[in-house]
Amino acid sequence: MSFASEYLAQLERFAARTPVPRIRALHLPPLRPVEPNKGEFCAIELEDGSLGLSYVLLDDSLARLRERADGLGLAGADARLVARRYAGAEGIEKTIGFAAANALTRCFYDRAGFRPHDSGDSIGQLQPVRGEQIGMIGLFMPLLGRILTAGAQLIVVELRPELVGQQDGYRVTLDAEELMRCSKVLSTSTLLLNDSLDRMLACCRDARWFALVGPSAGCLPDGLFARGVTLIGGSWVEDREHFIAALRSGQARGTSARKYALSAQSYPGFAALLARI
Repeated sequence: MSFASEYLAQLERFAARTPVPRIRALHLPPLRPVEPNKGEFCAIELEDGSLGLSYVLLDDSLARLRERADGLGLAGADARLVARRYAGAEGIEKTIGFAAANALTRCFYDRAGFRPHDSGDSIGQLQPVRGEQIGMIGLFMPLLGRILTAGAQLIVVELRPELVGQQDGYRVTLDAEELMRCSKVLSTSTLLLNDSLDRMLACCRDARWFALVGPSAGCLPDGLFARGVTLIGGSWVEDREHFIAALRSGQARGTSARKYALSAQSYPGFAALLARI
């Protein structure tokens, strides 16, 4: 069973235990954000205020979402049915499905009284050391500094051929099998949308640390931990109104959301949380 199918099956169990809210709105960033890297995610908002994020810069997803926003019919829709698109659709329908699933996850956490631990570490607790071989899936420009300053050797796996080659202190490749030499890996949560999760994890099977980070990593983590992910870093929205306003305008979200980290040791597990509801 795929991660998406496992994830949605858990949400169905949640919905069978208690009524879940319907969708209130889809919130989209502008095509040209005011600040760099602030227009990467959309949000599905449920009627109880729960928000779920999904990455929108794969191919032309954002442009297509903005073109079709008024015709998607999401306001008032059954969040469970929309979430099912994550496993059964492609393109922007998959993007929307993932956001809806993540919104239901936030609803689930709130009803179970669960708050993940705060995280002040943007590189997924990698703790790089000199000479260590570290892999990065997706080029995180703002995160390079700490890894390179530590003296670690960095290999970045990308999908964009124009980035390939030796750069200042790191190397970019299209060959995911080069990750087999890495002891630690930091990955974008885009793996959860582009159907590359299992392939990338297979290439990282010898790594002792695999951190999956990004605002759209707000999913139930059970299936990821079972597949070998060590840590999941996501965003926890604290001020819904400010967060939505910042997202829609393409500005910095400031203190409206905080970063969190989940590990298999710090996470109670879906079954334990469901039992609290």
